[in-house]
Amino acid sequence: MLDFSLVQNFIPFMVKAAWITLLLSVISIVAGLILGLFVALMKISKYKILVWIADLYLWVIRGTPLLVQLFLVYFGLPQIGIEFSPFTSAAIALGINAGAYIAEIYRGGILAVSKGQIEAAEALGMKYPTIMKKIILPQALKVSIPSLGNQAIIMLKDSSLASLVTVSELMMVSQRYASTNYAFIEFYIVAALFYLLMTTLFTFILNKIEKRMAVSEQ
Repeated sequence: MLDFSLVQNFIPFMVKAAWITLLLSVISIVAGLILGLFVALMKISKYKILVWIADLYLWVIRGTPLLVQLFLVYFGLPQIGIEFSPFTSAAIALGINAGAYIAEIYRGGILAVSKGQIEAAEALGMKYPTIMKKIILPQALKVSIPSLGNQAIIMLKDSSLASLVTVSELMMVSQRYASTNYAFIEFYIVAALFYLLMTTLFTFILNKIEKRMAVSEQ
């Protein structure tokens, strides 16, 4: 018989852990958005060396598990004298991983902009950086919003892997209290509800952004 009264006294600690999960996710997503934009621009660059670096980054990050990347940052870098806290290590690994997928989302959005608009801007004497800033990127962002939203939700759920490098986020705290109280189902169900609440919040915010951008187009 399930007994959720065992979880009741630990809810405040789980709320605090959920906040850490949310903070880690937001930092990682922001880092991924910035990194992804740079990589996408490198990918479409006319300079072969930048394209090659972007391709290498995408090949390595998308072709290896996030868990391995996380362990390399947390356990591997100290071997060469670079050491970060568990939270910072997790944020770096998650941000680097997100950047690879977000770069491809951006690139798809950029390629979706019609060449006619670019040619018209060039005919008016606009330089490429200005065209990219004022014409291409705003439209690419609008097209990319749904996919970026999905990636944000994926990152929120993937943040649970940070528990494996001792970050006191929701999953680690849930595991700790579940094993102490021998109430694994109860604690994991409550943890799942917290994740569901956070992903619902992300979805709500992203839907609002998408609707606002759609209105601005009209």
